[in-house]
Amino acid sequence: MPVGVEPVGVGPWEGGWPTGAHWDPELLRHGDSRNVVDEYRYWRHEAIVADLDRRRNPFHVAIENWQHDANIGSIVRTANAFLAAQVHIIGRRRWNRRGAMVTDRYQHVRHHDTLADFLAWARDAGLMVLAIDNGPGAVPLETAGLPEACVLVFGQEGPGLTDAAHDAASATLSIAQFGSTRSINAAAAAAIAMHAWVRQHRFGTLPG
Repeated sequence: MPVGVEPVGVGPWEGGWPTGAHWDPELLRHGDSRNVVDEYRYWRHEAIVADLDRRRNPFHVAIENWQHDANIGSIVRTANAFLAAQVHIIGRRRWNRRGAMVTDRYQHVRHHDTLADFLAWARDAGLMVLAIDNGPGAVPLETAGLPEACVLVFGQEGPGLTDAAHDAASATLSIAQFGSTRSINAAAAAAIAMHAWVRQHRFGTLPG
């Protein structure tokens, strides 16, 4: 291991083993090197997911019109960090999971073959669909009040969302930019929008 690099995870449990169905005997015996917070060290995978499900936030994230999937894993990882209810991938089923850093094992990811399939699901779930995209008529995310139960929909950097997705959304929200670039990284935009929801609904920081 290179000098100055901290080892990942923890070694075998020292002393008498704890009791409870959520503990994993193999991890207690051999150590836990997974990418999880300390609270979940030595827990069984199923127990971690069940605990996350008990307290997931009611917002969802959807990805539409992505020609390249390099950022999808990063969005899944961020959705896990902010405890999104689900990530929805519209279109191609296959995507590069490397950027997710194994967080897709703990984050629910649902696939929809078409935009129509996704919109039907959102309607049945009673969720407001919000497009996140810069363009004419967009409302600044920084001043918008986000509903607690909603789906934040993101398009590919460059082409953005399809016209059909814009037409189906209740509103289009934009992220303020002040430099020379026309757009920001799609995964970064998703992180900003998710954190805006977290600030409003977990910390009570309202826009305005």
